[in-house]
Amino acid sequence: MDRATEIARRTFLARAGLGVGSMALSSLLGGTARGSPRWQAGGSALGGALGGAHHAPKAKRIIWLYMAGGMSHLDTFDEKQKLAAMDGQPMPESITKGQQIAQLQGSALKCLGPQHPFANYGESGQRIATLWPELGGRCADDLCIVRSLYTDAINHDPAHAFMNTGSMNSGRPAMGSWLWYGLGAETASLPGFVVMVSTGNFGQKQPIAARQWHSGFLPSRFQGVEFRSTGDPVLYVRNPPGVSPEGQRAVVDTVQELNRIAQPESGDPEIATRISQYEMAFRMQTSVPDLMDVSDEPKHVLDLYGTKGGDGSFAANCLLARRLAERGVRFIQLYHRDWDHHGAVKSHVAGSAAEVDRGAAALLVDLKQRGLLEDTIVVFGSEFGRTPMAQGDGRDHHLAGFTLWLAGGGVKPGFAYGATDELGYHAVEDRVSVHDLHATLLHLLGIDHARFTVRFQGLDSRLTGVEPARVVKELLA
Repeated sequence: MDRATEIARRTFLARAGLGVGSMALSSLLGGTARGSPRWQAGGSALGGALGGAHHAPKAKRIIWLYMAGGMSHLDTFDEKQKLAAMDGQPMPESITKGQQIAQLQGSALKCLGPQHPFANYGESGQRIATLWPELGGRCADDLCIVRSLYTDAINHDPAHAFMNTGSMNSGRPAMGSWLWYGLGAETASLPGFVVMVSTGNFGQKQPIAARQWHSGFLPSRFQGVEFRSTGDPVLYVRNPPGVSPEGQRAVVDTVQELNRIAQPESGDPEIATRISQYEMAFRMQTSVPDLMDVSDEPKHVLDLYGTKGGDGSFAANCLLARRLAERGVRFIQLYHRDWDHHGAVKSHVAGSAAEVDRGAAALLVDLKQRGLLEDTIVVFGSEFGRTPMAQGDGRDHHLAGFTLWLAGGGVKPGFAYGATDELGYHAVEDRVSVHDLHATLLHLLGIDHARFTVRFQGLDSRLTGVEPARVVKELLA
């Protein structure tokens, strides 16, 4: 066999192997959204893999205000007078026997009453702790408070994963990735899923990993993009000195052409991601500086949030969240790492609430004034709650009952739903699972959660898992 024939033979086998391998991999991994009016593989920056909603949507986007660490429902939004009366007394064994407890195992379990008073707010008379003067005073009639949530995870990392991805196992797509993939975005100049993180001065600083906004088995171009709260929001997005936009465009075009040549030869689906990400990065060189420059914001808006922007605070991130929503970003998630209160729960909950109260209220007011709240869902809550039992002068992790609130986007305003028992331990009335929450949010965005599946490892996978989940229709306006 001569050299030329050998090379041709090797080339043929290599390319054939890649083709067969890529087809086999595609068969195993899937990557196609099913159950839609019309579906297409992969999705696009704008159109989305579903090709259209299953039904008329009430909302276009979600802003998720994530209080990382586990906000105590008992000191914020779920008043328990019986728990107050039993402060310092033994917790009834009938309630705690056989239950999952994180760090209090083997300890004497004593009740710890609510640490702050509650009051009626708004015309709806929402019972909210007085820690929330801005949210209570300005926004009580916009809030839909869900007091009967429960989750499957007792520790932070798996609980974050479960709240974000519907699974405690790593490697699953975050909700923002599901939405960006399925519905696309309303902009080609910014990612469809943006994350920002702020850090407070109270409680243990909850570590937040990038896997919480990962695209999992979906194409990697649908992974959330973290914007830094201070300095350049995205590293290396600006051109270095001496590089003109025209020169940068020429480099991008050349690299893109090489990628397009390589893609059919290699069969690597990530090359398509690389092509789209180069284009996104080029467009972000203009869109991101414009986003971050809040000098065009009127003084009364900056005063509303209590920030001039760019200071790394939760309030500054809330202002950017509104600007991202205006620009067509599908899913915006703000983490505030300050709610892990194993000690000094009274002062630390007060401190953490003060860090986020004004920003959250300003966001709702600002969205409402601009007509954006009607098609934006705002979510505010944690991965789980805190125990009615004392951990010294703090509270332990708690999965059996906790609170979250929603606003806007087709959600019933000025409404409270569900209840925990009289000591705040178990969700007992109109219980809502994390998968129920996901199903409800998807419904508001026009998606039937049971029909929105992606083939992965031979199974039709979905955000809401394999167990039955329900749309909580009582929460809908």
